[in-house]
Amino acid sequence: MNRNRLTLFGVLAALVVLGADQASKWWILSVLDLPTLRQIEVNRYFNLTMVWNHGVTFGLLNGLGQWSHFILAAIAMAVVVALGVWLRRSESTLVALSIGAIAGGAVGNVIDRLRFGAVVDFLHAHVDTIWGDLSWYVFNVADAAIVCGVVILAIDSQWPRAPKSPP
Repeated sequence: MNRNRLTLFGVLAALVVLGADQASKWWILSVLDLPTLRQIEVNRYFNLTMVWNHGVTFGLLNGLGQWSHFILAAIAMAVVVALGVWLRRSESTLVALSIGAIAGGAVGNVIDRLRFGAVVDFLHAHVDTIWGDLSWYVFNVADAAIVCGVVILAIDSQWPRAPKSPP
């Protein structure tokens, strides 16, 4: 498949992820008003839990000060630019879609940082076991897209590529 088409697939994936992320956050904030409700138990494995994440993944770099959201947004946008370069060079649909998902998720979280000074997190999965409650971090659609994209890229990198034939 030609690289222009792969780039288009990646950009479309980014737009779908960005749209789904921002729509879900709008619904959580404006329709459901989760900041007021704080938490809704959906079932025994899943809650909607309002968290304003001022750091990055898993709350890392949370204490960078009042300018942290601008610093983290700038870093994320630099990563998105690098992903754009990688996307233009991608040679498979799977890689292009994964890069697009990562970029769309990153832009979604940048929008939150610039609008709110923090990322809107609200998805909370957990399981009760004999060892107690195993609880995942609270995350959002953008985070899920980023993690899935990275995992797919990591798995894809483990498959050998057919050698390119000389022109």
